[in-house]
Amino acid sequence: MDAATYAVEAAVEQNHWWFAVRRELFAREIDGLSVGPRGRVLDIGTSTGTNLRMLNELGFERVSGLDSSEEAIHFCAAKGFRNVRQGDVCAMPFAPASFELVLATDIIEHVEDDGAALAEIARVLVPGGVALITVPTFPSLWGLQDRVAHHKRRYRLRQLVAAIRRAGLEPRRRYYFNYLLFVPIWAARRVIDLLGIELGSENEVNSPLLNALLRAVFQLDALTAPLLHPPFGVCALVVARRP
Repeated sequence: MDAATYAVEAAVEQNHWWFAVRRELFAREIDGLSVGPRGRVLDIGTSTGTNLRMLNELGFERVSGLDSSEEAIHFCAAKGFRNVRQGDVCAMPFAPASFELVLATDIIEHVEDDGAALAEIARVLVPGGVALITVPTFPSLWGLQDRVAHHKRRYRLRQLVAAIRRAGLEPRRRYYFNYLLFVPIWAARRVIDLLGIELGSENEVNSPLLNALLRAVFQLDALTAPLLHPPFGVCALVVARRP
């Protein structure tokens, strides 16, 4: 990601509607898994530590992080998250079968070879281990955030599921989420592009009132998406198991 994007995320991720509610969604998914507090957990693409914050609050005791950016690792260290290594998701510095749970949330869209990244996730999981994977979806939503985050692609859910299966993992749960805000986000990105607005990150577009409103909408979304399985959403989530 651009340096300015890391700086914005580091400053807002604790309370920003997107990061806060996404952590709530992930926490519920993880709570439904058979991974205890002593389970070995890897967060790939830690960025500035939003998932590490959640895993700490959930009581996990053996958590590792991985990010390709030295700057991101410094942001994590400043927040007290020090067990983060620098490395490539397509060639991770971990032995096979090292983790019971791997989080790869909004990371594989950053790499040219997402198949290699998914194969690495499968490699570092123990047999029976679980990966929680999310990606941005629908190419029509391509916009400023994709550019500043250096995304290579946006997905459809069936495309993601097929790639996960090719990597040797078994998808167990899958759904789109952030569907209630799909149209507003699409419209906002078209306006940003039309007007040529330059921002370090879309996360800069916020205020206390807007944050509270969007957080309420996204909380409803995150509660209902796993039940309703909407046919579209800004993101997709897959929970997959290594056989």
